[in-house]
Amino acid sequence: MMKKFDPQQIERIHAENPGQGFQFPGEFEITAVGHANAGLEQRVAKLVAALDLAVRDGSERVRPSSNGNFVSVSVTFTCPSREMYEAAHAALREDAAVKWTL
Repeated sequence: MMKKFDPQQIERIHAENPGQGFQFPGEFEITAVGHANAGLEQRVAKLVAALDLAVRDGSERVRPSSNGNFVSVSVTFTCPSREMYEAAHAALREDAAVKWTL
């Protein structure tokens, strides 16, 4: 079961160093790219949510490559720390169907 995204949580987030790159906690987008027939559309949000990170409902975007061989799947999630942000990328990259993350 995915953790419910709380939109009011974003209102409580304050940057530690305004204007200096990624600020945690915060809301971020992550993208996984893989073969079009790999079923990433069903897995990306679940892999991120499995880390106890809240994925925003309706944030998933799916974009096929121009030739249709690859697909990119993006979701937006809240993240408390740089370590958890990196863990989200690592969890996606561990999936055999994911070729790279952005």
